Amino acid sequence: MERSVVLIKPDGMKKRVIGEVINRMEKSGLKVVGLKMIKLSDALLDVWYAHHKQKPYFAGIKSYMMSTPVVAMIWEGDNAVKIIRDLAGPTDSTKAAKGTIRGDLGKDIQENVIHASDSKESAEKEVSLMFQPDEIHEL
Repeated sequence: MERSVVLIKPDGMKKRVIGEVINRMEKSGLKVVGLKMIKLSDALLDVWYAHHKQKPYFAGIKSYMMSTPVVAMIWEGDNAVKIIRDLAGPTDSTKAAKGTIRGDLGKDIQENVIHASDSKESAEKEVSLMFQPDEIHEL
């Protein structure tokens, strides 16, 4: 079984589309094995976005991601990363097809409603950063 992390980002929280995102994920056949609402810390985001640290937009991403609590989830199933990336659509919502989460609910490249792990390796890192072992449940 493959796992993937999904975060409902601040714009998704403000739009109140938590249930819509979860509903789309459940309909895909994946199962949720971890779910919580958290306020992201500066230190966590330094690790999470380490690959963007030298970019001019790094401070803006961190500020945006700390502007509201987020919903963090772990979804599990065969090909979970690909299924979720397909459901999400491209990172830039203006380029995402209608019918995808970002195409239907997003605004642009930052306000795109969700973060979704982009690989199995990223998902493993993100699971360990976001969840303690006792917060992950088998159904």
